[in-house]
Amino acid sequence: MNSRIAPTAALACAVLFAGHAADSQIHPMTGEKLAENQTFVYRLLDEPSSIDPQIVEDVSGSDIVRDLFEGLLNQDASGNLVPGVATHWEVNASKDRYTFFLRDNAKWSNGEPVVAGDFVFAWRRAVDPETASPYAWFMELMSIENAHAIIKGEMPPESLGILALDEFTLEVRLSLPLPYFAQMVTHATTFPVPAKIIAAHGDQWTRPGNIVSNGAFVLREHVPGERSVRVRNRHYWDARNSIIERVEALVINDDSLALTRYFAGELDRTAVPAGQFPKLKTEYPDEAISFPRLCTYYYIINMSEKGPLPLKDARVRQALSLAIDRSIITKSILAGGQTDAYSFTPGATAGFEPPLLASGLMSQAERDRIARDLFAEAGFGDENPLEFELSYNTSEGHRKIAVAIGQMWKQKLGVKTALRNMEWKTFLESRSNLDFDVARSGWCGDYNEASTFLDLMTTESGYNDSRYSNEEVDRLMAEAKLLDDPTANYTRVEEIISTDAPIIPIYHYAGVFMLGSDVGGWPIGNVEQTWYSKDLYKIAE
Repeated sequence: MNSRIAPTAALACAVLFAGHAADSQIHPMTGEKLAENQTFVYRLLDEPSSIDPQIVEDVSGSDIVRDLFEGLLNQDASGNLVPGVATHWEVNASKDRYTFFLRDNAKWSNGEPVVAGDFVFAWRRAVDPETASPYAWFMELMSIENAHAIIKGEMPPESLGILALDEFTLEVRLSLPLPYFAQMVTHATTFPVPAKIIAAHGDQWTRPGNIVSNGAFVLREHVPGERSVRVRNRHYWDARNSIIERVEALVINDDSLALTRYFAGELDRTAVPAGQFPKLKTEYPDEAISFPRLCTYYYIINMSEKGPLPLKDARVRQALSLAIDRSIITKSILAGGQTDAYSFTPGATAGFEPPLLASGLMSQAERDRIARDLFAEAGFGDENPLEFELSYNTSEGHRKIAVAIGQMWKQKLGVKTALRNMEWKTFLESRSNLDFDVARSGWCGDYNEASTFLDLMTTESGYNDSRYSNEEVDRLMAEAKLLDDPTANYTRVEEIISTDAPIIPIYHYAGVFMLGSDVGGWPIGNVEQTWYSKDLYKIAE
């Protein structure tokens, strides 16, 4: 299914890479017969925020960046660490100094070698205030020496705890031991970038014709708001062992239209529209897929000075959370395997079982009763209704959820909710500028450990969009980094944020999409969904 006539560019690419794994027409590991056309086409909901590793801040952009660039380490189909530019690493006895050994055959797409200095430049760039990286805080979260002071403008980027010992040896110094540090270097922010190309082209360096990258693919075409095309990088160190020749990402804002185009054979992968999974699973059991994801869908409440005064009352925030019947969202609206969320951290997180919070153990009738009582205590009800805006980015699924929750708040608490829909980049900017009352949000773990969620609740987090601040949360999360077993700290933080309610967890994601039966290699067992086109292949029908 979903086979396509190979574009001229893809045919030319196949000639260029004579001698690679697809030439035998038999997959070297599985023995499956390979399709002649090795083009993978998938749908994007929105134009990605960026394809600059130090600027990108969304999942879809990061998916593209992982094809164009390669970091020190990658993940396999189960989420385990495997070599990337680094073949291996060593850790000192005190576990605060990591040494990565880079392969000597990694090259940029212009044929120049990838060296340790390229990582030094990129990591310094990420923390440099002049870069204004939305993920600078992530480098601080990695506990890299001096990252905090550099981000604050108190020290120069050159003081960051990263050093090229020689061309192919990289040393990273941490301010404290971090057991999951190696997991964090699979994140796009840590990927190398070419200093000379950035110097030559400035903020235009990621455009086709300008960009130089070191991943398995290079950028062939980019039409903002329409499509992005990447083709195999002939200089990639492992090009011989990858099969897909061409990857096309098409921006389609409408879920139903995307599904129609999938069935027309124009897409190999697309999201399942809200509520349609049960029917599609029955009709297309080999193509409709659902599995747990390391992601949480939630609403954030603006607790900054710019936020509405009534929302600064914890009783109001708790009531809004309790009044949401999450099972209606997960079972009736989405119906794709998503689970009700009362904790911020999803159950798919490795090494941490989220606590059974009181709100999750009640019946919905009990939650509704307590919500009404809290609202009345705060001075709100039918005679004095609370009014605010609920912002979300363009998506039929987001709209359906917002409408349903708005109705729940209206019926149970008398709340008047005005829905505010925005295009993705406008939405990100609005949220960052605190131009919202309540806003839709979603977080997918940057690495598989509970802190990737709970650190967002600390005062200094770059993605603490509620501007929530709690000294105990800050202390517990800082202390957790020093503990062999931080479970008790994480559990307590979940309890605190459930009480303070700066965010409203709604559901934990499932990976719900249609995937052509002729697509092989998709990493369904990776809850982070860290996927690489170089691992995919098309099977002959």
